[in-house]
Amino acid sequence: MSSGFGEKLVIAISSRALFNLDESHQVYINNGLEAYAKYQIEHEDEVLLPGDAFPMVKKLLRLNERLGGEPRVEVILLSRNSADTGLRVFNSIQHYGLTISRAAFSGGTSPYRYASAFGCHLFLSTEPDDVRQALDHGMAAATLIASKAQVENEEELRFAFDGDAVLFSDEAEQVYKLQGLSAFTESEKASAKEPLSGGPFKQFLFALHRLQAEFGENCPIRTALVTARSAPAHERVIRTLRAWNIRIDESLFLGGLAKGAFLKAYGADVFFDDQKMHCESAREHVSTWHVPHGIANRT
Repeated sequence: MSSGFGEKLVIAISSRALFNLDESHQVYINNGLEAYAKYQIEHEDEVLLPGDAFPMVKKLLRLNERLGGEPRVEVILLSRNSADTGLRVFNSIQHYGLTISRAAFSGGTSPYRYASAFGCHLFLSTEPDDVRQALDHGMAAATLIASKAQVENEEELRFAFDGDAVLFSDEAEQVYKLQGLSAFTESEKASAKEPLSGGPFKQFLFALHRLQAEFGENCPIRTALVTARSAPAHERVIRTLRAWNIRIDESLFLGGLAKGAFLKAYGADVFFDDQKMHCESAREHVSTWHVPHGIANRT
């Protein structure tokens, strides 16, 4: 963690996740980089519409107002734009009053490497390759799955996480994928008192937990574990979180049921899962992010 940010929660986000850049991206796809740059400069005074991650970012930055004092949340823009073509993005940030002041414009190359330099706990992007590179270098990262879900709760920020290969390592999931459900169940029963290793989102969960503690009883941040596990495989998960000294507000052990309806009932603002089929179920109801990590994502 970069010493310049102290104990802040630091999140990096791509410009295409924060704003709707579909129209200009289509110019790039159809006509190339030069036409794209010309288009962005010609339209740099036109405000971009919010993207899928905009509501979450707005809520995150609002946490600083609630705590007062020094800001405790930092959002950093990472973009494949150049600074020249990225001016429209910063103009839109100013228009919406978002307190985002730090950015890296990488001029067509992957900006993921700057997430680590900024000391980020999480990198969110629409570019799967950037996300995979960040995960390969030990950073929590996820790819946006387009969704039309609407945020209903303006007062709370609700995160939901899958367990294996997201919060935890994929060691148990490997048993399931390679040997089947019976072997997985027996393995988890035998290892019930042995904490799972941490997955890519462990440190992000720790950072969220620290931030929650600063609010005390009236915390506007809630967390949920939403897993396909069921009894008796639940015990190892509970004991792992206990060993980490981490509090999860809600835990849903669904035994293979589709997650979408449960995420809607929970009121999740954002959900992270390593498996595409769970993401497809979730995207109808909540902002969904794919974590391309673990055995389920190996080709």
